[in-house]
Amino acid sequence: MMVARRCYTLLFYIGLPVVLLRLYWRGLKAPAYKLRWQERLGIYKSPSKQHSIWFHCVSVGEAEAAFSLIRLMQAEQPAQRFLVTTTTPTGSARVKAVLADQVEHVYLPYDLPVILKRFFAHFQPRMAIFMEKEIWPNTFAACAVQNIPLFVISARLSARSAQAYKKIPYLVKPALQSVTLIAAQTEADAKRLIEIGAQPEHVKVLGNIKFDLSIEDNVLEAGQALKQQVFDGRFVWIWASTHHDEESQMLSVYPQLKNQIPNLLVIIAPRHPERFESVKKLCQQQGLNTVMRSEAAGVSQATDIYVADSMGELKMLYASADVAFVGGSLVAVGGHNVLEPALIGTPILFGSQMFNFKEIAERILAEQAAVQCENVDEIAAAVTKIHADQNYKNMLVARAKAFVLRNQGATRRTADMLSQRL
Repeated sequence: MMVARRCYTLLFYIGLPVVLLRLYWRGLKAPAYKLRWQERLGIYKSPSKQHSIWFHCVSVGEAEAAFSLIRLMQAEQPAQRFLVTTTTPTGSARVKAVLADQVEHVYLPYDLPVILKRFFAHFQPRMAIFMEKEIWPNTFAACAVQNIPLFVISARLSARSAQAYKKIPYLVKPALQSVTLIAAQTEADAKRLIEIGAQPEHVKVLGNIKFDLSIEDNVLEAGQALKQQVFDGRFVWIWASTHHDEESQMLSVYPQLKNQIPNLLVIIAPRHPERFESVKKLCQQQGLNTVMRSEAAGVSQATDIYVADSMGELKMLYASADVAFVGGSLVAVGGHNVLEPALIGTPILFGSQMFNFKEIAERILAEQAAVQCENVDEIAAAVTKIHADQNYKNMLVARAKAFVLRNQGATRRTADMLSQRL
């Protein structure tokens, strides 16, 4: 098993120049990728407070889920310091916006021994907490060697990911056996994690902390103000967290829907900021009157598309909408979190590709609290029905809110488990 990790490490070292070149290449479209690259190599400009509780959240979704847990632990453990790492610039921006100077924040270092040695020497974390399903062989091994308790919380593992991990057992199994405890979202997740090498006695089912989100009143108020003052009370359909090829599919049914709903306004909130401009151009090529949020241009009755080229505002945008399509689900991305619009009170539509949120999708559909659509024609039909039938819309909203509220509590259980280990 050590041989497998050595081979993995050697290949990573060989490939590191390519990894850095790709980082630079991505930075040409999204300049944030070119900033603070030294952190990924374990090189830091300022001293650390050290001995922090270390949370790792890959990107925006994991960070949003972790915020309530971090705040709860800060309130109950005021003497503790906190370090949060992310992998993506969007996740980094969200951590800075929400937690600001309440935590230390850097990018996750690359999973190579020399780099990790610098990271651990600099921060000396007293506990490591990884969100959902991140497995890094050298990082996990380093935690074990340095006797740093390591937890994977709100852990999920799809059947597809489990099959992929089963192909590299000599890497995955030792990594999982370095973990102090895995707090799985569901029994199915726990079973799959054990199948790929986790020790059964180190796996518990504590639930999904994403259910424990809260929506501030000022966010709801800002959304309603946007709808009334900027959108002039039009029927607003948001396409949230969309990926490449989803917008083009959805735009194919826009003319039909516009004929049926003359006051229709579409908000497009692409998942990745580097796509903002390309989405704008795509809409303009279709002859659609398109406004960018950052341009602060007025929305008139002639406006077709409002591109939300901003980060950290999705909750507010949901609150301004009459119906939401949650993206990443018409293409093989695996979908995104539907719980935010559910709690906000926006009827939810999503496509067939929800394998990253399979359990939540199945459960919310069983409650008849959302609508799954196989194609854009079904999406158009669902939007038309929600527009025409207020009772149907109200039913979707009420059932979705109840679904979220009924499943809360994982944050409290997880915080208790972590506090017992401190």
